[in-house]
Amino acid sequence: MKNYLIDTHAHLDMIEEPVDEILREMNENGVKKVIIPSVEEKTFDKILEIAHTNENIYAMTGIYPSEAKTYTPELEAKMEVLCRDTKVIAVGEIGLDYYWDKSFTDLQKEVFRKQILFANKMNLPIVVHDREAHKDTFDILNDTDKGGKVLFHCFSGSVEFMKECVKKGWFIALGGVVTFKNAIKMKEVAKEVPLDRLVLETDSPYLTPVPFRGKTNKPAYVKYVAEEIAALRGMSYDEIAEITTMNAERFFNI
Repeated sequence: MKNYLIDTHAHLDMIEEPVDEILREMNENGVKKVIIPSVEEKTFDKILEIAHTNENIYAMTGIYPSEAKTYTPELEAKMEVLCRDTKVIAVGEIGLDYYWDKSFTDLQKEVFRKQILFANKMNLPIVVHDREAHKDTFDILNDTDKGGKVLFHCFSGSVEFMKECVKKGWFIALGGVVTFKNAIKMKEVAKEVPLDRLVLETDSPYLTPVPFRGKTNKPAYVKYVAEEIAALRGMSYDEIAEITTMNAERFFNI
């Protein structure tokens, strides 16, 4: 029985705390493994360095939507070299973000397509950032991806959109938002998402769950996400831990 948790998305490079302390708190709270997403080129080396400090830390490589202007053939070549490292287990977080700046959505789409194809070439899973761009994200994945594994990080869509994603075989990651009192939509998604498509995350240092809202989020806090989902579904914490951990290990091949 897998009675531990996996934080599938935590920006350890952005947490102002020693990695040893982060790992200690994880262990005390039943969190065994953590995966660091990539956002921009300048953090690639730091993320990989952190991943190599412990056997239970893994990394992704990829360019965040807001950094789409930096994506070049030279950068992709560097990402290809990084993907040869056994610690790099996914391409992410990549996708579309229409919340902050809609002035270069066409470029975002172009770079998203390129990174999907890159992930397929590297035979690595795809971890998707989708903020207020559900239809375009879905359509581009549907049209571009050639059978790769897909995970929607920090899922923010409706139950209906979740069901369309799951029909494609894609995975759904839920984090601290599901613990927020007013997050009615995410609580409904948590109740309805098929258990074989669910994984957990924190998105540390952001989106800190109750009861620590307003403080820096940490991988140890993914246990509060598990507790909330268990309560919403009328299941035990151990059941949610085992199912989501098995899903994460299967998705990321770790």
